This record gives sequence, C-alpha cells and structure tokens, in this order.
Amino acid sequence: MPVCFDIGGTNIRSGWADQSGIVQIKQQSATPHHCLETLLKTIVTMVRSAPLEEQDYVAISITGFVDPGSNELIIANIPCLKQQNLSSLLTSRLNMPVVMANDADCLALAEAHVGVAKKERNVFAIILGTGVGGAMVINGELVTGFGGISGEWGHGPIVDPSAGGLVESMGYFPCGCGQQGCLDTVGAARGMENVHKALTGSFMEAEQIINNWREGASQASKTVDVCSEMVARALSVIVNVVGPGIVPVGGGLANAEDFIKKIDKKVRSMTLADYPKPLVVQAQYLENAGLVGAAFLNAKKVID
Repeated sequence: MPVCFDIGGTNIRSGWADQSGIVQIKQQSATPHHCLETLLKTIVTMVRSAPLEEQDYVAISITGFVDPGSNELIIANIPCLKQQNLSSLLTSRLNMPVVMANDADCLALAEAHVGVAKKERNVFAIILGTGVGGAMVINGELVTGFGGISGEWGHGPIVDPSAGGLVESMGYFPCGCGQQGCLDTVGAARGMENVHKALTGSFMEAEQIINNWREGASQASKTVDVCSEMVARALSVIVNVVGPGIVPVGGGLANAEDFIKKIDKKVRSMTLADYPKPLVVQAQYLENAGLVGAAFLNAKKVID
C-alpha cells in the first residue's frame, strides 16, 4: 500500500487508506518554497512516520506537471522544485518507488473510482480554484497527453471578451502561460476578480463577489453571469468532444454549489447530447482529492 501525498503551494499533506479503502489526511506540514533539502527532508520524515505496512511505495499528487521525457517538474508556485526530478530524488533517499501526477489528474482518478463519477465510463474532472484546470479518465484510465499535458482546458486563446454579447468587450487579460485570452484569466477565482474589476473598475475578492451575488447585488450578479457564461461556453465544447457522463468540480469555487449549478444549467443548454440530469456537479472529495486520487496512480510501472 502507498503513502500518499498532496503537495501544494501552501501545505504538504500525507495519508494512507482507512478501513474503507479511502485515503484520509494523517499529516500536514507547511510547504518549503525555496529550500529543496528542507522539502525533501519533510517528505522523508512524513513517509517514515507512516505505518510500515503502508510503505510499499509513495504516490504523489502535486501542483504543476511532470515532463514525461525527463521526469522533471514544470511548476510555478514551489520554486525549489522547478526542473527537479522529485521522483528520482525521493527514490534514492527512501529506497522505494515513487509515482507522481498533477493534482487535477488525481481529482479525476478519485472521482472516477470512488467519487461521484464511479459508474461513468468517461469522466472529465475540472478544477475551479485560483485558476482553471482539468483531467480526463477514459475507461478507468488516466489520459496522459504529449508533453505530459492533457485536459488543460484553461489555456489557449479562446475567450470571447464579450461573453457572447452579455457585455461590451472587456479586452484580453494576460495569462501566466504567456498567452492572452485564456479561460484561466476569466474563470475561477482569479478570473472572476479580473472580470469584476473590468466591469466595475474596482477590485473585489471572489468570495465576496459570490456572497454579494447571493444577496442580489447587481454588479456582482453581472460578474457571476459573465464568468459562468464564459466557463460554460468553453466547457460545452469539451463535453461534446469527450462525451463525459459527469463533470466533477474541485477547487475553491466548487464549495459554491449554487455557482456550480448555474454553470451546469448553462452547459446542458449548449451541448449536443441531452443530459436530463445534472452534468457539472460538486466533487465528492473536495478536501482530500489529491490523496484519494494518488492511491489510484499506476504504480505497477515503477514497481515492476
């Protein structure tokens, strides 16, 4: 059995399966951002603190991407891990196999195997957090694309800056990937804040925008309508291409279930297939998706 990790920009969390087979959070430590040695020691200590019967291998969910050619990390918010082969570094210290995947991939695996999508053949899981992410599981297997990239519907210059005519053009916002007009810049929390400032001239945090929308504030309502429209338009294309039976949503905005329902209603009005039941739904594992999903990573390729 594996010791599972969820390595994020704020915390490193670890855990292992309980009697039900679901991985629970057992340990947590602040993520060292600038010292690789401290980060490695933190992970090694957490592994060694796990029960011996759980120390067959290490399975990691991590923010960022693993280059399938070099196994080096492409990561923005943990500087000490940039271009590092974390799997190799940990394997040499722990003397056990290490398997690793993006956090969106692990969300998809968690929901496809034991979450809201466990009866579905095709699953497209999305993250609406600080930014926009996604991952696909087809017939129970994680889809890994060229360069380690797949399911990243948040990037690419596809945004209609008028949100289908709901507003006058807001222009395009620069994206961290180097392009302009990515869904990542107008969807989820950071994007909602961009849109609100463009429409009103003032900054407001996403959580407050959602709260104001619930209270009927006109400016917040316009922002939420515009953001949900742009997210729904992009997502409807993915739904038509992939044909998922369900789209689980993780990330901070997934906690706003009324906002997710608004997106779902719009998406289902735009898809070719008729979805009589909710399609875009709150993920079951909002707090520990990375840990739960990491346990389903294909460890066979590193153990054989």
